[in-house]
Amino acid sequence: MSDTPNLRIPGPTPVPPDILEAVAHPMVNHRGREFAALISRVAERLKDWFQTSNDVLILSASGTGGLESAVVSTLSPRDRVLSVSIGAFGERFAAIADTYGAEVIPLQYEWGQAARAEDVRQALAEHPDVKAVLVTHNETSTGVTNPLEEIARAIRSQESGVRSQAPSRASGRTDGPLVLVDAVSSLGAIPFEADGWGLDVVVTGSQKGWMVPPGLAFVSMSERAWRAYENAKMPRFYLDLGRHRDALPKGQTPWTPAMSIFFGLDVALERMAEEGAERIFTRHASMGRMVREGVKAFGLELLCQDERYASDTVTAIKCPEGVEVSALRNTMEDEYNVVIAGGQGKLQGKIFRIGHLGLVEEEDIRETLAALEQTLAKLGFAVRAAR
Repeated sequence: MSDTPNLRIPGPTPVPPDILEAVAHPMVNHRGREFAALISRVAERLKDWFQTSNDVLILSASGTGGLESAVVSTLSPRDRVLSVSIGAFGERFAAIADTYGAEVIPLQYEWGQAARAEDVRQALAEHPDVKAVLVTHNETSTGVTNPLEEIARAIRSQESGVRSQAPSRASGRTDGPLVLVDAVSSLGAIPFEADGWGLDVVVTGSQKGWMVPPGLAFVSMSERAWRAYENAKMPRFYLDLGRHRDALPKGQTPWTPAMSIFFGLDVALERMAEEGAERIFTRHASMGRMVREGVKAFGLELLCQDERYASDTVTAIKCPEGVEVSALRNTMEDEYNVVIAGGQGKLQGKIFRIGHLGLVEEEDIRETLAALEQTLAKLGFAVRAAR
């Protein structure tokens, strides 16, 4: 058994040795030429993964910090927002907006299901003064990937109707709702097109598909989002995206950056460019199928029943009757050095989750499935013979 844990949680993900080495780079002047070249290089490379012509801003924050920056940089108190929620992180996004005084209109689904574009279209028709739609691309808590392109298309279909009306009393807006996207556990691992899908604010985090330690959030803003920024009245300071936009041409961040992670990100993006987007997406799709087929062969049930929407970065599995999630996780870690995640929120104690994003290959998944099979047998579950 290796001394290094087989970390099969949906973040933080394993960090390759060359990236770990880069993180140990000596400090440099964060207002000097070396850092200016570094941030300019990584910000430009990130645009390729976002598939955007807009700047990608880099915040020293977690993914949640990035989501908060999206809310406070585009909205005002009492703005109405539609929250499309299919799990714990969708609810967190809504909670951020609610905390800052937005009026949140919930569109909630049973955990394990994907959102439906037609429902979004209908909700917006019923609430034509909605300023923004909050949507999670890949819901880590349930192992479900929303059909984001379809949802964004449904949101954009409301624009012509909005333009024919007088500006809303709350925002003066005439160009339809903004699309604010949590792409924390999807971007860099599965196909994504910020500009092509008409997304306004996109947020992701360093500790997921990027194979970098936690501590950086990456955010892109469309021209529509920047227009909204000019009128947004929510309190903001550290997470003010305009400050980050203004600092980027100078090769700086407005505040002291988490510099070590920038050095790691630089190596990670070089590594990802060498593998190539299509190979990365194919690898993640293959790992997702491998996990799903493996656990089903054991007689286990996926939380996401419609596998068209099953995530290629994390799989949520219902824990079988008679087996405690805590015992399952502890045994796998203590005896096999394989670390998996439990459930969140109302799914705590009901499911376990296997992460397969970032640095992951077939051997990692084979080891995980072997440990799972043996652990289930030890805990008294009759594992179905593999076909």
